[in-house]
Amino acid sequence: MARKKFDLLVFDWDGTLMDSTATIVKCIQDSARDLELPVPDRQAAAYVIGLGLHEAMQAAVPDVDPVYYPQLAERYRTHYLAQECTMLFDGVPAMLAALAEQGYVLAVATGKSRRGLDWALEEVGLGHFFSATRCADETFSKPHPAMLEQLGDQLGQGMARTLMIGDTTHDLQMARNAGAAGLGVRYGAHSSADLQSLEPLYVADSVASLQQWLLHNA
Repeated sequence: MARKKFDLLVFDWDGTLMDSTATIVKCIQDSARDLELPVPDRQAAAYVIGLGLHEAMQAAVPDVDPVYYPQLAERYRTHYLAQECTMLFDGVPAMLAALAEQGYVLAVATGKSRRGLDWALEEVGLGHFFSATRCADETFSKPHPAMLEQLGDQLGQGMARTLMIGDTTHDLQMARNAGAAGLGVRYGAHSSADLQSLEPLYVADSVASLQQWLLHNA
């Protein structure tokens, strides 16, 4: 393998490693229905995936009395916990194992809560691959650079040799804001065109193509 360009690979969770986009969209829509608020369509609900929960509710259901946002967040938690999605995209464990074997430091930066991420990691048995993780309820939501900066500080890694991998423009904008490189995956929440607008190094159409690119180009 050629000399590494990056030492730290930071993965988004939902829509990048976990096949949870459809579940999240449905839970957002059901939460709005519960409170008899305007129900966002799939595109609007999918667009907010990756943001912190309260930021996501505000973006998905705009122009309503702010008093509803905590209620929407609570309804979302109820719906999501009732049908927690733990289906990984095909090839994820093998990809992480291959990257770890090559000596990359792996981490997660996600819009999930700490409780939600820890539960998911335990369910799928991937926690041992990641040297650190950061969640939206611990710091600023994407696209603020704090998650990446804090992971870099914790792991002793500079942003110039850090690569953020995610399925949304929020992930790629966070990378830009932090001075890190970005790589998109188009099998999650945001379209390839939206991802390309932020000029990522690559946009993968599957976990297999993501793994191949990383092992040969990262």
